[in-house]
Amino acid sequence: MNEQILGIHHITAIAGNAKRNYDFYTQVLGLRFVKKTVNFDDPHTYHFYFGDETGTPGTILTFFPWEGITTGRRGTGMATEIGYSVPEGSLDFWIRRFEEFNVIYNKVSEKFGEKYVTFLDPDGLKLELIVPATKDTRKPWTTPSVNESVATRGFHNITLTLSSIDKTIDILTNVFGYTLREQKVNRYRFATDAIETAATIDLVEVSEHRGHVAGGTVHHVAFRVTDDAVQQAYRSKLLSLGLNPTTVMDRNYFHSVYFREPGGVLFEIATENPGFTVDEPQDELGTHLKLPPQYEPGRKEIEKILPVL
Repeated sequence: MNEQILGIHHITAIAGNAKRNYDFYTQVLGLRFVKKTVNFDDPHTYHFYFGDETGTPGTILTFFPWEGITTGRRGTGMATEIGYSVPEGSLDFWIRRFEEFNVIYNKVSEKFGEKYVTFLDPDGLKLELIVPATKDTRKPWTTPSVNESVATRGFHNITLTLSSIDKTIDILTNVFGYTLREQKVNRYRFATDAIETAATIDLVEVSEHRGHVAGGTVHHVAFRVTDDAVQQAYRSKLLSLGLNPTTVMDRNYFHSVYFREPGGVLFEIATENPGFTVDEPQDELGTHLKLPPQYEPGRKEIEKILPVL
């Protein structure tokens, strides 16, 4: 049994319009629409999952598309940049594609020896396409316009912006098993040897305004563990450190424990089991509205309220 944190499981963000969000991530970025369900706490709002063919942990970006929500603000105490891995030589393709679809982006830059392009989704969520120093061999989901030579492979990293990083470093290193790999000015790069991909966390220390989580911002970052036993071991450790983790919550496709790390970012520890094929076959992923059992009796009402995609 692997008892380590296996990098990023998924990242969840907030959008302000369901159809616009769906169109951007499936048509512009070319991700697979893995699951269409609802927010467990607000069943009149969708919960979207985008990723690779099977919804592999480390590829899943999820959204709560609350219609008309106010725009958030990036700042301290939150995850501020989502990095996707892309193949070498693909950035020119992506720049042309961003121009075609009027996506806001910056010119190619470099950090820690890796070239990247920063861009914004329609809600202002900040993302990066990064050519990793080590080739990413994960099999991508492809579309007629985004082929294997350019398609995203899944997450490369996530950036947390914090007013003070020391206590967050303690969680990453002493609890999650990450180590400091590089530092440049106020950016500190941590990674785990437990897995080769989706393994990197950047911490940026700044003394600017605190962020506000709303439209166009990251809601939480989920870390991956193999199963419930490993999750329980981490929950016990978090309890002993006074970090007040939640009880285990069944999210249908994984089991979740949440806690707020000392810098203010909401962390989740999520299991690999049971996976996204628990309620629909792999070739039909994302084609049906899947409801948690407690909301199934109200399906007709929910379907009337949810926006049409």
